[in-house]
Amino acid sequence: MTDETTWLTPAAYQKLQEELSHLQGDARHEISERIAEARSHGDIRENADYDAAKNEQGMMEARIRQIRYLLDQAEVREVADTGRVEIGSIVTVTDGDGDTSEYFVAPAENKIPGYLLASPVGPLGKALLGARINDEVSYEAPGGTFSMVVTRIRPFEG
Repeated sequence: MTDETTWLTPAAYQKLQEELSHLQGDARHEISERIAEARSHGDIRENADYDAAKNEQGMMEARIRQIRYLLDQAEVREVADTGRVEIGSIVTVTDGDGDTSEYFVAPAENKIPGYLLASPVGPLGKALLGARINDEVSYEAPGGTFSMVVTRIRPFEG
């Protein structure tokens, strides 16, 4: 996996493909109709509806380019159970107060309801990558230095 590659679960990959299909089909058609309707109201230089529709079209086209890039650079795979934290692992950690949290170590495109996300490029994700059960990991964040112990590692299955 290179720095340009984004790891995706098969479900995340499918979700992005569906979003792209919708944006390139129905959404483009709908925004074209809104722009045509706004143009029919007259002078487009002072037409708030036209400006809003064109702005929305620009944001939608930017999202289309972003999704295409992600899909082109994606590595789609299930994660293996290696005994170490890797991208795609669900990791349970316990902090110094005895509080436990469960994190999904993956890029943001893989966000799954019910799991906290630890991006592999963020401080926590970087600290967790490669750790084994019972390893203590520390990371720097704006609130200070935080330490926790890895108590469970399992591959994401979804």
